[in-house]
Amino acid sequence: MATVKIVDQTNAEVGSLDLAPEVFGVEVKPEILNLVVRAQRNAARAGTHKTKGRSEVSGGGRKPWRQKGTGRARAGTIRSPLWRGGGTTFGPTPRSYEIKVNKKVRSLALKMALSTRAADDRLTVVDKLELPEAKTKHFAEIIGKLGLKKALIVVEGADNTLALSARNLPHVKLLEAEKLNVYDVLKYPQLVVVKDAVNSLEERLK
Repeated sequence: MATVKIVDQTNAEVGSLDLAPEVFGVEVKPEILNLVVRAQRNAARAGTHKTKGRSEVSGGGRKPWRQKGTGRARAGTIRSPLWRGGGTTFGPTPRSYEIKVNKKVRSLALKMALSTRAADDRLTVVDKLELPEAKTKHFAEIIGKLGLKKALIVVEGADNTLALSARNLPHVKLLEAEKLNVYDVLKYPQLVVVKDAVNSLEERLK
């Protein structure tokens, strides 16, 4: 069982916490992480790309010129893919990029991602995050004291003050525990989790 220290928002140590090995000590399998990240990114694709084929382009109802006797190559329609303004050959059509992944696999991948951060000593547990008002300056001060450069910060529930204070910082993302996902955990090299959010994640993923 891994033990991490708990710090306050000034980075002073205030205690320690035993992490559940079922969540933060799972064996990492890169192929599962890759599958879930691809599925998540594919789900964000609109898939609305479309080009018109020769049967969909307007015009081209009559033969441009007679078949023989002109000295030119045979042509049946001005909407041939060989012509400028013609249809596209094998162009993209609307489709879904969804990759089906079972819930158990998604859950396992999230445990692996959290375990990676814990094993690399890139997991910071904060006692609590509180701001007197919604100001980016106040949140930036906390980020500086915690020594964060590019970090994902996970809180227990929605906090409008924190959300407004963090949204203008380019390399910091604030996320609620229930919305935590594999892609964001792996994207940000530093992971900061509020103590209450750690308990929530352990209850959800055990």
